[in-house]
Formats: sequence, structure tokens, C-alpha cells
Amino acid sequence: MEKLWSPWRSQYIDSIKEKHSSKGCFLCEALSHDVNELNNFLIHKGRLTFTIMNLYPYNNGHLMVVPNRHLNDLSLLTTEENNEIMLNLQKAQRALSEVMNPEGFNIGANIGKVSGAGVEEHIHFHIVPRWNGDTNFMPVLGEVKIISQDLIHTKEKLLSAYSKLE
Repeated sequence: MEKLWSPWRSQYIDSIKEKHSSKGCFLCEALSHDVNELNNFLIHKGRLTFTIMNLYPYNNGHLMVVPNRHLNDLSLLTTEENNEIMLNLQKAQRALSEVMNPEGFNIGANIGKVSGAGVEEHIHFHIVPRWNGDTNFMPVLGEVKIISQDLIHTKEKLLSAYSKLE
């Protein structure tokens, strides 16, 4: 089996911990923002969950669906939270399909530090649009991931797509 190393991932995890250790949880903090303001990456607020862009995306359009409650264990989610998470993952998939026309998606959660969770104290679910050939030599050799679209521009497009889903 071949291994693909991602040394930049540990740098990201360390930067998040340093940046937010004294401020509290940046995911909880995101709830205080207005979706329509372009100075944050909040895309959608539901009753029990919210959707936010990943500031360090694996690919253009990488979103996270997050329960409002600060939890770190999947088993603590209520049935209502589970339902809303799934509904918002479906909504994210529809919006990303309209805006970015991906050929597939990765959807999942990293629970616990050993699983690769960069933010292990607040569970969240990733949805990453994928295209054939979207991985290349840049991350492996240059420790660089190319994100070819500005995050604010992506947010504007996603907000427009979400408005059609409401």
C-alpha cells in the first residue's frame, strides 16, 4: 500500500490550537455572526446546526456542518440534531453541485485526535467537493495545496445557491 503524506496538516492543527486556545471555540463563536456578512465564513444557520466554510479547505467549496451545541461525542447528538445535520449535508451537496459542478463528494467526521480531528472538542461534519484529478504533486512535493478560488467569492456564490434552496 502506498502512503500519501500530508505534513501541512499538523501545521494547520497547531495553528488552530494556538489561535483559538485563549479565545474559546471558534465554531461556537461563529454562531454570533450574520450569514450575510462577507467578513465571516458562515453559510447557513439552522435551528440546531449551522454550515460554515472551512478556512483551511482540502478543496474549493469545503464546508462543515456543525451542531450548535459544543459536543465532542457523536453519541451525544439528539435525534433532532442528527436529522438536521443530514438535511444540511444534503442541502450543502445541492448548493455545491449548483455552484461548483463537482464529480463527487467526500462526507465525514473526524472524531478524536487520533482520527485527524483538527478541532476535537466540537464535532463537525465535512463535505468536500471532488473532481477527477483534483490531487496532484503540489501537496506532496511542495507542501502546498492550491485553492483556485477566493473564499469570499465562493461564499457569495454559495449564499446565492442556498437562497434558492430555502
